[in-house]
Amino acid sequence: MADVRIPAELRTQFGKGAARKIRRANKVPAVLYGHGSEPKHLTLPGHELMIALRTPNVLIQLEGDGINELALPKGVQRDPLKGFLQHVDLLLVRRGEKVTVELPITVVGDVVPDGLLEQQLVAVSVTAEATHIPESVEVNVEGMEIGTQLTAGQIQLPQGVELAEDPEALVLHVVPKPTVAEPEAAEGEEGEAASAE
Repeated sequence: MADVRIPAELRTQFGKGAARKIRRANKVPAVLYGHGSEPKHLTLPGHELMIALRTPNVLIQLEGDGINELALPKGVQRDPLKGFLQHVDLLLVRRGEKVTVELPITVVGDVVPDGLLEQQLVAVSVTAEATHIPESVEVNVEGMEIGTQLTAGQIQLPQGVELAEDPEALVLHVVPKPTVAEPEAAEGEEGEAASAE
């Protein structure tokens, strides 16, 4: 995964008023922490950050104001109504370091025609090298029979990625499609009622 470069400014003003002022300038307050270092309070450009965060577990290269660090987003707060970014927590990482992240599960294929796929987990916890985190993990359900179950331990992970989830955790299973009442029967009953009248 390529680094996304984002300019960063050190933040010296704190509190709700200062945060509102930052957001009015289309910027986002952020905190960078990790490796036992003092947290750094930053201001990041809102548009670039919003685009970067569309990629799960994006690796961000922070540059500027004496900062040259790699970070992973660990906490993102959005406005519940308008959806804009309110605050971001960033975890400081080093190249070669292993980190634990949540990988989205992408399901491909179709189960048997009379089966229904029930997905219990939409993401799985894994450990991977900070600069080689896959965007997602793919699960192929093509032709899966009713009664088939897939646990976290059965997912094929990319090379260098290790499972951090409980291997027995149920990811998905195939159940029979629910039966629907036949509409013909209802029509027949109406016909009988009409003839009885």
